Amino acid sequence: MRALDPELKRKIEAYAFLYRRQVPDLLLPSPRGRSSEWGDELERVRSWSPELLLAAFGRPLYDHGGTARPSTYGRPRVRKAALERARADGEEAAALAEELLDDPVRFTDGFLDVLDLYWRAAFSAEWTRVESVLSESIVEAGHVLATAGIWPVLGRLPGHCRAEPVRSQLLIDLPHEHDVVICDANPLLLVPSVFVWPHLRVNCDPPWPTALVYAAPPLVREAEPRIPPSELLRVLRALADDTRLRVLKLIAERPRTTQELAPLVGLSNAGLSKSLQRLGEAGLITSRRQGYYVVYSLQRGRLAGVPEALARFLEPG
Repeated sequence: MRALDPELKRKIEAYAFLYRRQVPDLLLPSPRGRSSEWGDELERVRSWSPELLLAAFGRPLYDHGGTARPSTYGRPRVRKAALERARADGEEAAALAEELLDDPVRFTDGFLDVLDLYWRAAFSAEWTRVESVLSESIVEAGHVLATAGIWPVLGRLPGHCRAEPVRSQLLIDLPHEHDVVICDANPLLLVPSVFVWPHLRVNCDPPWPTALVYAAPPLVREAEPRIPPSELLRVLRALADDTRLRVLKLIAERPRTTQELAPLVGLSNAGLSKSLQRLGEAGLITSRRQGYYVVYSLQRGRLAGVPEALARFLEPG
């Protein structure tokens, strides 16, 4: 986001009411094995009827609980509530919400155009890395499902979720309260994601597939504490901490912000700040402000000097 054109940033922010609180269900992947090409995905969304587009894109503005009818958003009370909620994100958001209520097809075309601009400017190259992680997750999930069932596939569940394998139930504490039965007529779509961790995202309202979006296992494993080599612990006493080493590794890949680092290492902002402070005090990283963000970079010269300094210390006499 930091490197995006300011005009594109403004457009993305104007649509924040669609993703800041909840993501519209129609953006879930299709369970029918259709093409995963980006252009095909955009056309899939465009293919829905105006009534379906309004029900899906309107839900973040007015939660109909999955029971929207064509007349729902035509009610004055509902329209007023939706526009007021959008206005909390700014006047441009309110104008877009009004367009959604009046012309869902036109609104959808505009939103997908912005989404396509974002994809080309910021995400198409990143997809190369992401797709390999997801492909690995799908292969792994198929094997685990066949040998151990669904619970190991979902991995470590968030605090508001509780698995009861004996009863074949997953209990999720959400305001949207009802039972969903998984069967041949209502199969479950499992969607690995590199962005949902540490949460579990749920969809349970038709006509969209019943789906669980869960953290891709390779990402979960990366977030688990690991013991670094004992030699490294002995040499770098100041870095004898798995989390700080992972933070340093991520910063070594490229300069990063706190917002980027926190989900990758599974730390709160306070916990991450302590690790960054320790690394900064050791002279291994530097920071600079870039607009709203603080960007951390590796001091490669400082790091390269550590082996030489250690060798001098160990030299006899």
